[in-house]
Amino acid sequence: MGETFVMRPDIRRAAEEDAPQVAELIATAFAQLKAVSYLVPDRRERHKILTANFRIFVDHALEHGEIHLIDDAHAAAVWFPHTAPLPAPRDYDRRLAECAGEWVEHFRVLDGLFEEHHPAEPHHYLAFLAVHPDRQNQGLGSALLRHHHSRLGGVAAYLVASSTGSRDLYARHGYQVRDPFALPDGTMFWPMWRPGGS
Repeated sequence: MGETFVMRPDIRRAAEEDAPQVAELIATAFAQLKAVSYLVPDRRERHKILTANFRIFVDHALEHGEIHLIDDAHAAAVWFPHTAPLPAPRDYDRRLAECAGEWVEHFRVLDGLFEEHHPAEPHHYLAFLAVHPDRQNQGLGSALLRHHHSRLGGVAAYLVASSTGSRDLYARHGYQVRDPFALPDGTMFWPMWRPGGS
C-alpha cells in the first residue's frame, strides 16, 4: 500500500471577532493542567475565570502580537514579538482583579514567576499553544509551531511548558529546557528556548 496522504491544515491569522472563541479554547484545552487547580481552587468557577483571564492576553495579542488558528479554530497559537519593547496588556490590573476575584493573588504569583524567568534576549514568545481535547494528538500543535518557526527569519523563540507532555513536544521542535520553576503548591514549569537560526 502507498503512503497515507495527510492534508496540510489551513492556518489563518485570528481577527477581533475570533477573540471569544480563542479564549474559550485555551481555557478548555488547559482545563486538565495542574496549574489551573492552584490558580482557581473552586472547580465551579474555574472555567469562567480562566476564560476571562485568557481573554486579556488574546485581546493584547490581537493588538501587539499574532494569533494563528487552524481552519476550524480547534487549535490556536498566541505569539508576542519580544524584539522591541512591548506594552503591558491594557488596564491589566483592573481586568485581572475583576475576572479572578478572590483568587487574584494566585494569578499575580504566577505572573511574577513568569516575568522573573523571561529572557532579555530578542525573541518571539509563544504565550499559549492550545488544541481542543477532541483534536489533540493529530499534529495540529506541531503544524502551528512549524508555521510560525518558518516565519521567524532567524529570530529565537521562547515559551514555558506547563506539562511534561508539552515539554517533550517542544523539545522535538528544537526547544531547549532551561532551569525549571514551581508554584507554591509544587506545580512545575519548564522555560524553553529555541535558538535563532534553528
